[in-house]
Amino acid sequence: MSHEEIIKTTQHWLEQAVIGLNLCPFAKAVFVKNQIRFVVSDAKHLDGFLDDLDRELVFLAQAPADEVDTTLLIHPTLFPDFEIFNDVQALADDIVAEHELEGILQVASFHPDFQFADTEPNDIGNYTNRAPFPILHLLREDSIAKAVEAFPNPDVIFERNIETLQKLGIAGWMALGLQASQK
Repeated sequence: MSHEEIIKTTQHWLEQAVIGLNLCPFAKAVFVKNQIRFVVSDAKHLDGFLDDLDRELVFLAQAPADEVDTTLLIHPTLFPDFEIFNDVQALADDIVAEHELEGILQVASFHPDFQFADTEPNDIGNYTNRAPFPILHLLREDSIAKAVEAFPNPDVIFERNIETLQKLGIAGWMALGLQASQK
């Protein structure tokens, strides 16, 4: 799959699931302003991927927020196992600290087999963080703070997302042209 196809697939997921289902009420503004940086990693091993993460953290920290507000670092093949990718998320948090970017940037993750603790693999609630590929989402803390200020009650987002996905179901998810987990 080419980088262009990977980005197009990721954008489709973003439009249909994240924005279309309003799973993240903050995503639409940066998407329509073209402030999301999509980066596909070709790293052959974890060290190479972490090097890509280093570069993207530095880039995002230095880029003007009105030009690039957030980055999606995508690797389509390196992390098929969610548990391993979950460990990569922990490493990413450590790298943010190493770059002294705590309080400036943070990292969220998405994965085709994302699973919250204490849930079953096919629990529809896991789909709030399911994406077509493993993705590290690099976010500006200032942008999160501004978005939360503008949203009347951000604590209800997760509960509302679960309700939305329960109504939609896996068949509805797939009808949006999104992949269901292979588990």
